[in-house]
Parts: sequence; structure tokens; C-alpha cells
Amino acid sequence: MKLDYKLSNIFGTVYRQGNIFFTPEGTALLSPVGNRVSFFDLANNKSFTFPYEHRKNIQCVALNPQATLLLSVDVDGRAILVNFVRRTVIHHFNLKENVHDLKFSPDGKFFAVAAGREVQVWKTPDQTEEKQFAPFVRHRIYTGHYAEVTTITWSDDSRFFLAGSKDLTTRIYSLNSEDSSAAGVLAGHKDSVIASFFSEDQETIFTVSKDGAIFEWKYLGESDFEDGEKEEEEEEDSDEEEEEEDPTRRWRIVNKNFFNQNNTHVTTCDFHPASNLLVVGFSSGLFALYELPDFTMIQTLSISQNAIDYVTINKTGEWLAFGSSKLGQLLVWEWQSESYVIKQQGHFDSLNSIVYSPDGSKIVTASDDGKIKVWDAYSGFSIVTFTEHTSGITALEFSKRGNVLFSASLDGSIRAWDLIRYRNFRTFTAPTRIQFSSLAVDPSGEVVCAGSLDDFDIHLWSVQTGQLLDRLQGHDGPVSALSFGNEGGLLASTSWDKTVRVWSIFGRHTHVEPWTMTSDVLSVAMRPDSKQVAVSTLDGNLSFWDIEQGKQVGEVDGKFDVSGGRYTTDKFTSEHSKRSKYFTTLCYSSDGTTILAGGNSKHICLYDVSNEVLLRKYVVSKNMALEGTLDMLNSKNMTEAGPLDLIDTTGEASDLEDRLDISLPGASRGDLSARKMRPEIRVASIRFSPTGQSFGAASTEGLLLYSQDDSLLFDPLDLDIDVTVKTTISTLEEKKYLTALIMSFRLNERAVIQRVYENIPVGEINLIANEFPRVYLERFFKFLAGVIEDSPHVEYHLIWIKALINAHGSFMMTKKHVFASVIRSISKYVRRINKDINKLSSDNIYTVQFLMGKNRRYVDDLPQNFGLPKSSEKDDSDADMKDSDSEKENESEEENEENNSDDEEGWFGPESKNDIAFSSFPDDDDEDEDDE
Repeated sequence: MKLDYKLSNIFGTVYRQGNIFFTPEGTALLSPVGNRVSFFDLANNKSFTFPYEHRKNIQCVALNPQATLLLSVDVDGRAILVNFVRRTVIHHFNLKENVHDLKFSPDGKFFAVAAGREVQVWKTPDQTEEKQFAPFVRHRIYTGHYAEVTTITWSDDSRFFLAGSKDLTTRIYSLNSEDSSAAGVLAGHKDSVIASFFSEDQETIFTVSKDGAIFEWKYLGESDFEDGEKEEEEEEDSDEEEEEEDPTRRWRIVNKNFFNQNNTHVTTCDFHPASNLLVVGFSSGLFALYELPDFTMIQTLSISQNAIDYVTINKTGEWLAFGSSKLGQLLVWEWQSESYVIKQQGHFDSLNSIVYSPDGSKIVTASDDGKIKVWDAYSGFSIVTFTEHTSGITALEFSKRGNVLFSASLDGSIRAWDLIRYRNFRTFTAPTRIQFSSLAVDPSGEVVCAGSLDDFDIHLWSVQTGQLLDRLQGHDGPVSALSFGNEGGLLASTSWDKTVRVWSIFGRHTHVEPWTMTSDVLSVAMRPDSKQVAVSTLDGNLSFWDIEQGKQVGEVDGKFDVSGGRYTTDKFTSEHSKRSKYFTTLCYSSDGTTILAGGNSKHICLYDVSNEVLLRKYVVSKNMALEGTLDMLNSKNMTEAGPLDLIDTTGEASDLEDRLDISLPGASRGDLSARKMRPEIRVASIRFSPTGQSFGAASTEGLLLYSQDDSLLFDPLDLDIDVTVKTTISTLEEKKYLTALIMSFRLNERAVIQRVYENIPVGEINLIANEFPRVYLERFFKFLAGVIEDSPHVEYHLIWIKALINAHGSFMMTKKHVFASVIRSISKYVRRINKDINKLSSDNIYTVQFLMGKNRRYVDDLPQNFGLPKSSEKDDSDADMKDSDSEKENESEEENEENNSDDEEGWFGPESKNDIAFSSFPDDDDEDEDDE
């Protein structure tokens, strides 16, 4: 079994804080999610999360115009430079300041950082320059502001940039010394400046303040300001001559406008110079779209009940992206058609349970916020959200067929959901008001069981009728966990009374005697074959029990494997902490050889069941904003007043809304989006995917999806072959067909791929299909789907399709979401060809009858779908002539087969006498009509 699971995506949360931005082509979006960055491809409807992570939550992210370098900075000013294409970390760097904005210059040679009250400009690392010791070389530090710089905007020619600050001013800085004469200060706002922009011709500057004022600035002298309405050419020429001599020329306000939003303020805005569009987000969740400089309102829309934290416009100006951190919302709005491109919202409370659908195409998550979200496992986007529960949801289970989902909630109900029509079709309740904490569903889907921490009984309902069937009694403490196997109808239950019981549901009795543990039992998992049970206890042990014999067959001491780190307020080391030295969730793999275990720590442990050994430990997160991620605390952060991290050192220097704390005292699992109470790191649920290629973990950071990535496989052709069109053709001429085909796919030139593809002999197809690497398999099927519609080589394509499916069909089944679209296209083509051939044969019945009229027995042997009549008494005369002309007909048939066997275009003729070259029939019909 492969153990190289790596983080591939984060579900359950799409935005936390910081800035979001579009890629240069404008079809993809990047969003910071905690201490990681997620990538949303809006054109291809898929997403992924970069594997690297910061030690704190990300504050700013930027991508260079060439889309090759990604730079992200956390709240402490620590930056990471990443190769955007290969998703690998290049360099770590510490800016040593709190960064509010980060922008690359339009030419990509520099990037500016708003670090505190300064603006630092650095040179972008370039491989074309001479090698240097430091990847980052600072160009210059720009000072002058008296408060923190909040925004940076570059001019299109990369010569100037604007810096807005909380000191109510915007300063114009020049990148080069020769342009310093154009620098200046734009003062006049009555609140902090949150954005400033250049117009497309760079003759006008727009500045927006927090109080809703927008100023238009132009570089004018006193004479220009007084006589600005004159438009005669002579006066304009004279003004141009006096520009250099006029000492009064400076940036002046030519227009003032106000948004006039009552009891609200501007939180973010963005400007698209090409179309003069200004989009503004307010603290009330409302956004407005204006056209400048006339300040004409185009549209307004309320998209959230909370403040909009960030807004950006893509390159074409068609899509607007919004981020709201309060509820973790991420939206992309197409303003011209007034429709959403994506509308995603994560869970704003901690996750409690996850479950895979039986086919692995969907992942369902449940949270304390009372919502159930269904996620597409391939795209990473939420499909539907169920909100019928009125309290936190504790457990989820799928039926065996995968069309029905069951959920248990603290509101005292068990609900059944139809995932075809997306509705709640059944609700199960108990006779008394209790809160359900555990859930299990019989493999047949007929019985659903639930346990509670309020009483000691296990409740059984019939899914068909919705009635309570039975209450299994026997435990002397609250029921902590339930688990069904895939066979036999056996139910395993655990309780705080230190016992495990196995029930035969349809036999109405316990299967074996209760098994007594040394401590309270927290979780249970039954092996898929229903022959073994894994149990985790409060003392950190993981024990395995044989169901048939009723005895323990193995044990693992996992308290040191799952042990977590120290909390900020701990006055003892992590070794002496008892809070996280036990497992709270277990899950067997599909083959039952391994088991995943997690608890209230940052570790996920993978054990080999038969050998009772730890195979690997996966770290959920290294985010220092969470409690329990550090093994050792830094003593210099400890003061007499307590930990330095818990002391507000900014005081009145920060904004009022930043100082407000509305979280409840003592809450450790409160509002995760606000990050006010430093939530604890924990893993609430773990599940293997049905294919075993991935597993999901419901953690404090969201639903982490770990998978075995096959997209970047090792290709030996990368070592010593120079892949060009010339070398590809020469390789083809040397009859190295497989190598030439792979080289053509690496070139990704359709003409070269088609040339190599059509020159492969039929006898080599099966061998090449078996050896063809899977990393190019999806692209090969896409090529086939695009070329088969207009190509005359029908039989040749069908042979290739059959060979590829026979060789890689099992692999394609595990990646159904990848190959679904191309397989549908190919299936549609095959059905159309079948229909066309049947129609062609039926239209040429009489032509075939005429050609084969001399040999009636041969016509009788033709396939039935030709529709030819059987021999009868009327055809006796033809039968009498059959023997005399049989030799001539056989000779002519042999000649036709030889002529039609292989042509220059790659068409392959019939291989048996029952195969007919239908391509010749239309010509024969034309000849018959001419004769008539």
C-alpha cells in the first residue's frame, strides 16, 4: 500500500482573511485559507491547495504578471516565494514588519511592500541575471507617512506608484530618481485612505477614503486651473510651452463625490482603468459599481450580511470577486449578466464529521453551525447546503447505494436526505428529548441506529416507515460511538462504562458478551468484513478484537504517537498534558489492513493492523495561531502579566473595530473565521475514500484532503532527450512508435500528435496501448474525442479506443471524474457510427443484392441487420447458375479484398468475407442510377 499521501485540497473553508486576486488571464482566483493558499480554476471548474504553509495566518498574497512567482506574507511579516507552476517553495524571507499590501509592478521587475509606515521596493528574482547570494535585493525604502500604509497601486509604465495611509494622505513615489519631480502628496481626506488608482492615461488619480469620499486629482497649474474650460489649439500649445516653467503646477482636486451610505463605511474597493469601472464594498455587505469620472452608478447588490473585506476585478473587467471573512464567503459576480460565477461559503464553526459517498465522487461535511455541505471531490466546490437542522450536527453516514444521507444532530433528530432531489424526506425522533451524538446505518439501508450522551440506550428506526423499532439496552453509561460492518448486520457500540458490545440487529440479541476495557471507550470502527473491531480508549490505547472468538488479538499504545503540543496558557510541558493523548476517531481502509486514527492534536496516525506498528504520522497544521501546534514554548514570550501573545500591545493605535471582541469568555471553539480565541487544533473525523487513493480529515483548519497525486509523475524522457518536432519525426521514422507518441504529447502540438498517431501500424496498437503511460492518458482521450468526428479512419479509431480501454479500464474507473467527459464524447461517437453504418447498409440492400445475386448462399450468410431476404423458390434460377460462376466470383472477391486491405490514408479493409467496405456503396449507387 502506498503511504505517500500529500495535502491536495482544503474543503469546508474558502476564505479567511487577507486579499484575493485573479490570475493574469483572469480565469482563475487565488484565496488565502488560514496559513495556506487555495487556487480556484473558474474555467475548468476545479481547485487545489498549495502544499506549503506559513507559521501564521496569511495577510497578503501577490502573483507576478508572468504567473511564475507567487509571494505570500503572513501576519508577522514572514514571506515565502513559491514557484507557481511547480508549486514548490523557493525562498523564505522575513520583512520584520506588519504588511498591509503587496503588489508586483506591471513589468514584473519589482514588487512593493507596505510594511508599517514605510514602503519597501524589492527586485523580483530573475534567473536571467547573474547569480547572486541573496534572492531578494532591496531597491529602496520610501518614507514620509506618519501612520501605517494601507494600499499600494502601480502605474501602467511601472515608473510611479501610489501609497495610501491611515494619516489621511496619499503619496506619489517614483521608482527612478529622474522622475522624482512628479512625486507629491495628496491631502484632503478626513479619514484613512483605503485605495488610490491611476486612470488609464495616467493623467488622473482617484483616491477613496474610509468615510465614503472619492476625490479626483489632476496635475494642473494655477493658469490651467483657472482657464481649464478653454479648448482652443493655440492656447493648448502655449500651455504646453509653459508647463516646464510654471512653478505652481501640482496635483489638485478637480472633483469630489460621496457614496452617501448611512451608518456604514467603505471597507474595500478596486478600479479597472480600461473600462473606468469602480467597485466599492461596504461594511453592511453591500457593493456598488460606478463608472468614473462621471460617478454614474451602474448597479448595487447586497451579497452578505457582514462586511466585505476585499474586492478585485479580473483583467477583462467582467468578473468581480468578493471575500467576506466573517462567514468565510467567496463570490465571483459577472456584473453584465448579473449572475454568479461561483458562490461559495465555508463552515463558520468547527467541523464534526465527514463522510465519502460510496462512489467517492462527493464528500459531505457537518458542523456545529447546523449546516450540512455536499462537496464535489474533484472540483472542490460546494454543490448544495442543507440547513434544516436547528443545532450542531454530530455524525453523518451514507447508505450503501449512496443516494441517501443520514445525519444526527443535537436538536434531537435524525434526518434522511435524498441526494438526487436534494431534500429531507424522513425525520426520526426519540420518545424523549435527547441529543444524538453517534450514528450508524445498516448496509442494507433498512435500519438506522443512533446513540446519545443523555441516556444509555441505542435507538433503532425503520427507514421505510420512520417508526422506532427498538431500544437496545445494556450499557451503563452514555453511548459514545456506533459502527456497522458491511456484512452480517452486526452493530458495535461503545460507552463510557468501559465496555464494548456487538449486537446482532436482526437476531434481537447481543452477539457476544460485553468486552471490558481498562478505561472509557471513545471510538469504535468495524472492519469492512465484519470480523474485527478496533477500539480506542481514554488511556491512549488502540485495541483490536476478533468478533467471532470474542477475544483481543492486538493492541497499540498510541498515547505518545498522538500526543499534542503545548497551549499558550499551559504551565506544564506537553509531556505531562493529558488532554490530547488519546484517539477520538478511527477508520479502517477498504482492505482492512491499515487503520487511521486521530484526536485532539495535530497528528494523524496510520497503523498497520496485523503488525501493530506505526507506518506514518501526518501533521495537520503548523499554524501557530492555533493552540497545540507548538511542542515547546519560547520563554522570551512569557511575561509577568502572562503570555505575550495574549496581550494587546497596540492599544488605541489600532482601529476601533479591530479592538472589539464579541466572543464569549472561555470559548475555545468559537468563531473560527475571526480567530479571536485561538481555537484548539483537533481532528474530529477521519474517513478513507472508497478507492483508497485519498482520505479526508475534519480538523480545525477545515476539511483537509490528502491524496496520492499522479499528476506529476516521473517521466524518463525528461532526462536525455531533446523534445522538438524534428526529433519527434525522426523517432517516428525509426519506428519507435511509443517514444514518438509520448514526445508528441509533451510538445502538445495537435498536428504532430495526429501525424504520429496515424502512422502507427495496426499490429502495434495493442502493445503501445498497454505500455502507454497513464500521466498522458487523459490527454490522449481528449485528442481522440477531438479528432474522431472529422476523420475518415473509423475502424482505426475504434481499434485504438478498444485497446486503451482494455489496458487502462481499471485505472479509469478510479478516476471517473477525470475521464467522464471524454468517455461520453467517445461513446456518443461510437453510437453515431453504429447508427450510420446500419442506415448505410439498409439503404444499399438492393445494391448488395445486385452484386451478390450470382451467389445466393453467400447473401444468406450476411448479418441479419442488412435486412436481405432469405433464398426462396423464386430464386431457383439463380441457384442453378451459382455453381457455374462461383470460381469467377471468388477470384473477383479476392482481388477486392487485396485492393481494400490497406490504402495510403490508413483505412483498413474487411478481414473476413462477412465484412463489407461500405465506403464503396455510394459510388455504386450513382453508377446504377446513371445506367437506368
